[in-house]
Amino acid sequence: MRKTALFAALSVTGALLSGCGTAERLSRIGRAPDMAPIADPTRDPNYRPVSMPMPAPQDARNLSANSLWRPGSRTFLRDQRASAVGDIITILVSIRDQAELQNTSERSRENSESMGIPRILGLDSSYARFFPQGFDPSRMIEANSNNGSQGTGRIRRNEAVTMRVAGTVTQVLPNGNLVVTGRQQVRVNHEMRDMQLTGIIRPQDIASDNTVQHDRLAEARISYGGRGTVSDVQQPRYGQQILDAILPF
Repeated sequence: MRKTALFAALSVTGALLSGCGTAERLSRIGRAPDMAPIADPTRDPNYRPVSMPMPAPQDARNLSANSLWRPGSRTFLRDQRASAVGDIITILVSIRDQAELQNTSERSRENSESMGIPRILGLDSSYARFFPQGFDPSRMIEANSNNGSQGTGRIRRNEAVTMRVAGTVTQVLPNGNLVVTGRQQVRVNHEMRDMQLTGIIRPQDIASDNTVQHDRLAEARISYGGRGTVSDVQQPRYGQQILDAILPF
């Protein structure tokens, strides 16, 4: 009876933990993952306007009268770089992360202690009565210890992501910096690759071809992952994930 109740409890728990994911996977058997619709990123429930420390406001420079040239413009008639909400900008993502760490430690220690009490309050004459087999008071206590430890650790990592993502300016901050958000989805057969990024850029970091390097994004958030047949196979089973979380060894 107890085994039946335990099995039922585990089954219900597993169903509650994995119901949503399993139902979603079963619903798309035989077809590729659905692409997200094109939508205004500011209408996403998780979208939050960015608030950053701002410098003191300054008066804008007056344009020169009877002049066709605008200060800061890189073209004769109009600056082609993104500058307003809704403008599109290309973000060049080139991440090459490589790290190698090696650590070796070794420690050795030896210790020896000895203590004797040849005479104490005249009781040395009574040692023979308490220790008939013989006793040397000069070697009453002796202790020796020897310990050593050795450890070696090594970490090696190499990651590379190179992509071009077109983003949209979603906000212009009071100091002129631009908040950009971009998303790109690529579906090949039954595998979906999804890349999302957001960050803050300075207008002067935008190149003349309306591109900006990803390392110029402040508060950058870059996410690159996938879902589909290959990703499902690479993910551990729900039962294994539960055991990995609760087992102490």
